[in-house]
Amino acid sequence: MTNYVFAYSGGKGVSEDEAVREAQMARWERWFGELGAAVVDGGAATGAARTVGAGGAVDAGGSLGMTGFSIVSAADLDAAVALAKGCPVLEIGGAVDVYEAISI
Repeated sequence: MTNYVFAYSGGKGVSEDEAVREAQMARWERWFGELGAAVVDGGAATGAARTVGAGGAVDAGGSLGMTGFSIVSAADLDAAVALAKGCPVLEIGGAVDVYEAISI
């Protein structure tokens, strides 16, 4: 099995409304439950970011617009992509980039 990084981006974000926010978090918890042992690290939402470029140049914002991440284990990239298709961020207009985590 190989680890894969799910990099979340876009979407409407976490709701200001407490009831909606609780429903959103419950949906994430259900999805992680569905993934079961495939979840290596549930990760976290991300906040403020800076991008460090060549020569040490620093720009505000993140170059990827990443809003969170998780790490899962899957047999191959196609299997990881299949797992990502159930991600709650997709329901609010977001996207999931799936990256293989290469062990060196």
